[in-house]
Amino acid sequence: MARIVVDPITRIEGHLRIEAEVKNGKISKAYSSCTMWRGVERIILGRDPRDAWAFTQRICGVCTTVHAFASIRAVEDALGIDVPPLAQAFRNLIIATQYVHDHTMHFYHLHALDWVNVPNALKADPKKTSELAQQISDWPHSSPGYFKDLKAKLLKFVESGQLGIFANAYWDHPAYKLPPEVNLLAVAHYLEALDWQRHIIRIHAFLGGKNPHPNFLVGGVPMSVNLSSPSVINTEVLSVIKTHVDAAREFVEKVYIPDLLAVASFYKEWARYGAGVGNYLAYGELPEGKTSDIESLFLPRGAILNKDLSKVYDVDPKDPEQVQEAVAHSWYEYKQNKDLLHPFEGETEPKYTGPEPPYDYLNVDGKYSWLKAPRWRGHSMEVGPLARMLVAYAKGHPSVKEKVDFALKKLNVPATALFSTLGRTAARGIETWVVAEYLTDIYDRIISLIKAGNTSTFNNTKWDPKTWPKEAKGFGYMEAPRGALGHWVTIRDGKIAHYQIVVPSTWNGGPRDAKGQPGPYEAALEGTPIHDPEAPLEILRTIHSFDPCMACAAHIYDPSGREIVTVKIR
Repeated sequence: MARIVVDPITRIEGHLRIEAEVKNGKISKAYSSCTMWRGVERIILGRDPRDAWAFTQRICGVCTTVHAFASIRAVEDALGIDVPPLAQAFRNLIIATQYVHDHTMHFYHLHALDWVNVPNALKADPKKTSELAQQISDWPHSSPGYFKDLKAKLLKFVESGQLGIFANAYWDHPAYKLPPEVNLLAVAHYLEALDWQRHIIRIHAFLGGKNPHPNFLVGGVPMSVNLSSPSVINTEVLSVIKTHVDAAREFVEKVYIPDLLAVASFYKEWARYGAGVGNYLAYGELPEGKTSDIESLFLPRGAILNKDLSKVYDVDPKDPEQVQEAVAHSWYEYKQNKDLLHPFEGETEPKYTGPEPPYDYLNVDGKYSWLKAPRWRGHSMEVGPLARMLVAYAKGHPSVKEKVDFALKKLNVPATALFSTLGRTAARGIETWVVAEYLTDIYDRIISLIKAGNTSTFNNTKWDPKTWPKEAKGFGYMEAPRGALGHWVTIRDGKIAHYQIVVPSTWNGGPRDAKGQPGPYEAALEGTPIHDPEAPLEILRTIHSFDPCMACAAHIYDPSGREIVTVKIR
């Protein structure tokens, strides 16, 4: 039995190590290890809770909004603050924009190269590529000359011996199956997506002042509306935002979705691999009423167990019997001497017991990761686009059901194909499609509210700490692009007394618990065939389908104040 080590996993955010035991050409067991310490919760203790969002948002530079929203919602929940309808609508526009941007970038720039053989595109006939492009979409950039010029540009990369952004992949691996023309089409859209993303993020810049890390505000949003004022959200700004909303939706519908279905049609055998734990959790997102009104969520809340779509369980993250974290195989210790702790009780006490790097293998019988192991009612749960789409599908969400059924019919695969690496990748695209349509709807709602005179964007009734209770606890949810994110805060005497964060990549990438239950990454790799242990492309396909963000999960912090990295500008 051989053991494969992939460290680091590339094309993700942060540091992730995967060790896999291979027997008879298939992975029999896998182990997921985050190699950075988590500890940002300790940084914000004693601070004003209204400032927490600015600290937690810097956990990651990829999902540039999610920790801010979870943080401000936690504080608002603790203090009983409701935001005005227009502020809620603006927040939803920011969140939906993040989804469309993040998912599209993941497909093209982090995951597509697991399926697209870039050098093979040089064998493509530009005329046939053009015919293919026009067959699947009416996207304008599809002439033979366009693909001919692109092929010439790609040839210069290859002949130089430096593939640049396309370097360091297992090119010509036998698991690549796309014809040259599909490869060339995908490379073209990879490059177009780089340019497209420059425009969609301008929505965040208009509404939050900048991107990444827009500005936010407990009680509302940090912008006011006056249609005739040049210095706030006015008619011109709203008109420009509309052009970016329309462009984002067009790119998703005419480029991303056709590409996704075209590529997936060549890899339908991947509907048999990567199912993982079979349990799915979603907190829900895009509240169309009060943040606390779970019934108003556009993407619903719920849990599914054992792939059973006939039953969706209610989820209450405040319930101490539901969300808990284990550390049996994590480099932490619980001073309360418990196996599991709810985040309101949670501790962030590091205790590294692993080997000193460099080392050959992890001690997987002991502690082997800086991630904790979150559990919902004792179950290992997958979170993310697949979980959200399954919960929404099971609850009969009209747009989700329509688009899931369309994709299944187009690919001629059963609904069980959703429980797989292929299904996880398809779910992200389907969600992007659903949310891209929602962008138009929420923009129209913003215009309707403004026209009706509902221009308030901030609730200041509980802004003064003198009005706060001596102690208050709150939970803030956020369905980050990568999945269910939760912030739990305890405010005492006007300051943060306790804070815990459980992020999507902790749910998905966490290690085994005391019962030996594997985390979703680990379970998803079991049974995966490995063609060449020296080029484990198959591991990347499944791990990338989750879109790991270990910076979120690890929360880098050095308690001794050591310099982590130095950047020099010359």
